[in-house]
Formats: sequence, C-alpha cells, structure tokens
Amino acid sequence: MAEWHSELPYVEAHTSGSTGEPKTIRLPKADMLVSARATCRFFGLGAGSVLALPLSVDYIAGKMMAVRADVCGGRLLELPVSNAVSVPVPVDLLAVVPSQIPGLLASGTAGLVRRLLVGGAPLPDATAADLAAAGVDAWLGYGMTETCSHVALRRVADPDAAFTAMPGITFSTDTRGCLVMHSADYSWRRLVTNDCVELLSPSTFRWLGRADHVINSGGIKIHPELLEAEIRRALPSLPPFYITAEPDPRWGERPVMIAEAEISLDPVRAAVSDRRTAPARVIAAGTLPRTSNGKLRRLPPSYFTT
Repeated sequence: MAEWHSELPYVEAHTSGSTGEPKTIRLPKADMLVSARATCRFFGLGAGSVLALPLSVDYIAGKMMAVRADVCGGRLLELPVSNAVSVPVPVDLLAVVPSQIPGLLASGTAGLVRRLLVGGAPLPDATAADLAAAGVDAWLGYGMTETCSHVALRRVADPDAAFTAMPGITFSTDTRGCLVMHSADYSWRRLVTNDCVELLSPSTFRWLGRADHVINSGGIKIHPELLEAEIRRALPSLPPFYITAEPDPRWGERPVMIAEAEISLDPVRAAVSDRRTAPARVIAAGTLPRTSNGKLRRLPPSYFTT
C-alpha cells in the first residue's frame, strides 16, 4: 500500500510465467483504479465491506484485492498464503486460485463467504461442481497482469455460462480466432491475446484454450484444455495430468498425456468422444512442473523422456 500511495504513476507486478518467462512489468495506477472501481461496483463493495486475501501481493490478483479494499473504503483481511484457506469472520469478497478451493471447502468456513472470486488458472469441472454443491456464490475471472486482473466474469455454478465483459470493455477476434480486447478507459486501448474463444457478442465469449497450446494433428485442431476437461468429466479420479503435443511422422503432431502417476491408456482413449483426438500415449512424470505461483508449466514430452 505504500507503493500504491507513493508519487510514482505505476505499480510493479510480476507475471506468472505460464506462457513465457516471468517478468516484472509496470502497471499504470490509473488502469488499476479503473479496474478496482468496476469490481467494487459489480460486487457491491463499499465502506464496511470485508475483503479477504490469501494470495501473494507479488502478483496482480493480490495487489488488486488490496487496491479494491482501499478504493471502496473496506477492510482488507490478510490471510496466510496457503492452500489451507479458512476465513475467521464473514467476508464480502474472497479471492482465490483453484488449488485453494478444496482447502476452503474442507475448512467448513465457505458459508462465511458472500462472494468468491476465482482466477489465475483454469477451474476444474469437479471443483466447480463442489462449489455449486456447497452453495458458494463463486465467479470465475478472465484477465491477465496487463489488464490489472479480470476484464470479464462468469458465474461458476453455470458451466455453460459465457464470460461477460466488465463495464467499458468490448471484444472481437483476430484471424486466428483469438480474443481481442478493446477499452477507451485503459491505457492499453486494444490488447490482442493468444486465447482462442467462441465470440458470442461484443461483450460475451466462451474460452476454448490457448492458441500456443493447439495441437494440429493431420489438420485436426485439438485444444488440450477442452480435451483435458472431457477426460476429467469421464474419469474424475485420475491423478493430475495435462495434454501436450509430440512430433508424429504421419500426422505432424499427436496428443500425449503427461501425468503424475501411471495411467492406463485404454480407458482414457475410451473417454474421448472423437478418437482422432485421443492421447497416443501416457508418460508418468511424477510431480507436474509448475511456476512459482502454482500455474502448470506445459513442458513437452521430450523433457521427461531424455
């Protein structure tokens, strides 16, 4: 907060490194203020509101929770940065990453959370279902460090819901089918992403996956994130895994499953509706590689087999 209230026109934040090397960037305070005000209006936060923070303030999600509390005149409840999240008092907004949700639900304190804001990584279907079953009013954010946290939100309880733009944000797509964000309120004005989406309107979209993760197997475009979700829905007890590509002499590329433990390939292939997109093999890699703030690093099969 000393940095936020300093005379400098920017705040420094670290990117996660999930799509490239981690780096430190300078975020205009004017952009952070626009974002904070929009979130406070959306969630009805004001003087007397309690915002809870179990996230590191090295990253934008943590920084923005502190700024939101300052902007709305509320109280910031600082919690340990841990997956064992527990809230001691009723809170109006709690921000978490998906890996912290099981701990929150196990703590028995989720009922004290009026609104839950989830971001930082894709939300597994099983975790979303657990939140819905617990009656938690949870929202999934879409955004990045450069946009000062989320520019769109969708309700977790409705798996078919689209992301809806925050005020002052509109969307389009480029020739790759990737999301382009537009806003006259932010310094970036127009920002092109590497996220493939189904654009439903200038203010709504469904996320498909990262363009830099797409596997081109004999002309069939495979989004690993969608394939992973399909497998997890059919086989929810599988250990952690991800799908990536390896070279194939006939098809150019083929999908491969990287898992924390041995997994039988046959049930995995049977769980996929289009067998052409099913993983060709499974590599048991042990603990999956992650960035410093817990995001998955999709390293190629050669990393584990050489």
